[in-house]
Amino acid sequence: MSGPSNGALKMRLLQLKCHFTWKLTLDNTDPGELVDRLYDQLTFLVTKNKYMVYNVLAYAMHLKGDNTKSIANLEKAEEMINENNPDGTDQKYLVTYGNYAWVFYYLKQYEESQKYIDKVEQIYKGLKVTSDIPEIYGEKGWSLLILGGKFYEEAKQCFQKAMELEPEDPEWISGYATTVYRLENFNDRTCPASGCKSLGLLKLAVEKNPNDTVLKALLALTLQNLHRTDEGIKYIEKAIEQAPNLPYLLRYVAKFYRRASMIDKALSHLETAVGLIPTSGFLHHQIGLCYRSKYFIYKKQLRNRNMYSTRMDSKEVNDLIQNAIFHFEKVLEYKTSFVYAYVDLANMYSEAKEYQKAENTFQKILAFTTLIDEEKQQIYYSYGSFKEYHMRSESEAIDYYKKCVQITSPKEEREFSEKALNALKNISSKKIMSNNHEAEGFALFGFLHKINGERNDAIDCYEKALRYDPHNEEYLSDLCELKLMI
Repeated sequence: MSGPSNGALKMRLLQLKCHFTWKLTLDNTDPGELVDRLYDQLTFLVTKNKYMVYNVLAYAMHLKGDNTKSIANLEKAEEMINENNPDGTDQKYLVTYGNYAWVFYYLKQYEESQKYIDKVEQIYKGLKVTSDIPEIYGEKGWSLLILGGKFYEEAKQCFQKAMELEPEDPEWISGYATTVYRLENFNDRTCPASGCKSLGLLKLAVEKNPNDTVLKALLALTLQNLHRTDEGIKYIEKAIEQAPNLPYLLRYVAKFYRRASMIDKALSHLETAVGLIPTSGFLHHQIGLCYRSKYFIYKKQLRNRNMYSTRMDSKEVNDLIQNAIFHFEKVLEYKTSFVYAYVDLANMYSEAKEYQKAENTFQKILAFTTLIDEEKQQIYYSYGSFKEYHMRSESEAIDYYKKCVQITSPKEEREFSEKALNALKNISSKKIMSNNHEAEGFALFGFLHKINGERNDAIDCYEKALRYDPHNEEYLSDLCELKLMI
């Protein structure tokens, strides 16, 4: 195909709605790791919509530079649509055909690319519409969910649009409920009862999809968040009865039992699941969290006994630490971009007194260029805590606690910001108690008042700090800034 025609083809390709035009920026995501995860889903997920997974897999293969395998996966996607499309709705093919057109373009098979563009246009003509196809919104939503947390908000919008067009479709109801649940519980954060939107959505999704055991588990976890564990456990037990060897169910079952302090029961289910998917970073992370929980419970028991640990106690404590470290390290073998696993691993290195390994792990994650604010908050707080309690570097701790609290976030996402604020208050109080002429202590209180919008109190504190350290340019600059705001 000549240059001008080739350019015209590219313009038509850019108008398609598929993985190649959805701007799926996969920074810090290893395509190989994504491919492994998708193969696991194809092996274990029981759904008539596996064609959507094959489409994501085709895109991932393209990112790996293997367009031949990309075509093979698109053929599987097309085959799955044929098998599970008894009503013959052609719109289910739109994304797959769009992906075909792009891959053939990259293979320089321009006539084949044109053929699939024509197929897409023919389907639109038959539908007598050019936009607002629920299957496209729905497939984009599921693809975004697969690709991770930074895409969840966009996935939610996609499912909302699909539901506006087909309000009773079980697939879009399921996708919307799952996305809202994940947004409310991102990074194991539980949603407050007053703002829990996922409960009603998950109940509706379970009603519409009675054979979906993962939805039952998510509903159980939501009930647990609302302190209705007894009600939740009924859904957990029913789900296990339906699918006792489904890894994607067992990981949520284990999470439910871990949060109910039934750690050994959680570990039992996780060991079954990891036996089926030994390369699952998520499962290894959950196992690591279980061992970490057992370690802190045991550590607290020893402290409450008000006695030094015996050799047996020391061995058991060390075994729990090393087991947690082993599984957190495994996570990062298989899921190299899992931010919170780096933090968990660094914290356990600290507990093991392997301080250089902890430092290296923190530095590695701090170098990530695509961290979202919530991730930064947890990293800054954890690194500050490491500097304060393990490295005895109060000045460095203060710097990172400050970085944490300076990140603005919604009220429900302020867990680590609140922890950092409390840490700074404690440091300030200790400084002033040890020396009531301690300039830095008053300056820290000034900073805290400024963060809380209490300008007059902040000014008073900075003036006291300058009284005891009159030539400090930082304190003077902060004071001038505050006075100019009044």
